[in-house]
Amino acid sequence: MHHRRLKPGGQEWVEFDGTCANRRLIDGSANVEEHALDAPSGAYRAVGLRAYDSKAGEWAIWWLDGRYPSGPLRTPVKGRFEDGIGRFYADYTQDGKPMRGRFVWSNITPTSARWEQAASSDGGKTWAPNWIMEFERETRKPAPRPADPTAVHDFDFLLGEWRVHHRYLRVKDGRREWLDSEGTMSHRGLMGGRANLEEHTIEAPAGAYRAVGLRSYDPKAARWSIWWLDGRAPHGDLDPPVQGRFEKGVGTFLGETTIDGKPTRVRFVWSRITATSARWEQAYSSDAGRTWETNWIMEFRRAS
Repeated sequence: MHHRRLKPGGQEWVEFDGTCANRRLIDGSANVEEHALDAPSGAYRAVGLRAYDSKAGEWAIWWLDGRYPSGPLRTPVKGRFEDGIGRFYADYTQDGKPMRGRFVWSNITPTSARWEQAASSDGGKTWAPNWIMEFERETRKPAPRPADPTAVHDFDFLLGEWRVHHRYLRVKDGRREWLDSEGTMSHRGLMGGRANLEEHTIEAPAGAYRAVGLRSYDPKAARWSIWWLDGRAPHGDLDPPVQGRFEKGVGTFLGETTIDGKPTRVRFVWSRITATSARWEQAYSSDAGRTWETNWIMEFRRAS
C-alpha cells in the first residue's frame, strides 16, 4: 500500500506506506479489510467492513479507525460498481456544514488498484480529493509484524471454530415460547489484538442467516465496543454499540436500542468460560435497567 493524504488545512500532502489484508465474509456478500498504516504522525491500525444489499444492489462501507476505537462508526458510504469503477457516497456534517463524501475505486487489475477519497461542500458539484491509496498485490509472504504490546486478550478464549446452540424467546399473542436452533461461529483477531471479528451461521427457526460481530477495545476507557451486522438487514444501523468489560471472568456489555418505538436497554453477558465452552446471553430492559428479560442465549462448544 502507498498512501497519499492531505494534511488538515488542505495545503500539504504526506506520503507513507502500509499493508492491507482482505477476507470474504457471509459467502462473499460481506468482507473485512484490515489496514496497518505507517503514518508520519504514528503507525495505527484500521478496519473496513463492507456488506452488500442485494435488494438495493448496493454496498455499505463502515470504517473503524484504531485511534478512535469506541467509534461511533461514521455514516456508511453506499454505492456500486459500474463499468469497472466503484463509486460510493455519504452525507455528513463537518464544522456544522453539510458535506458529501465519496470513495472511488478505479484502475483495477489482478495485481493493483486505486482508491480515492474526496469531499464536497457544494452538494457534489465539485470534489476535493484528500486521501489516495495505491494497492499492489503482495506476491511474497509478508513478514509478520511484531506483536503489539498493547494487545488485549479478553476474547482470546473465542479464537477458532465453534458449534453454537441458540435459544430464542418468542412472544406471540401474549404467550412466551423458547425456540432452539444450531449454528457455527468462526472467530479471529484484528488490529494486533485490539479488535476481533466473529462470523456466525445461524439455522434459525424462521430461516438460516449469517451475521458478523465486530469488537474494538478502547484502552483509555478500558472497555470494549461491540457492533452486530445481521446478514438479513445488511445495511441496518450498527451504532450505537454495546460497551463494557470483563470482571472476575464475566463480561458485561450495555447499550441502548429502540424496540417497537420504545427506548430499550440491551445487555450482553459472557459467562461460564472454559477452554472448550462459553455462554452468551442477551437481555432487554424497558425500565432503565431495573429489571431484565433474557431473550437469546448462545451455548458455545469448541469444534474438534
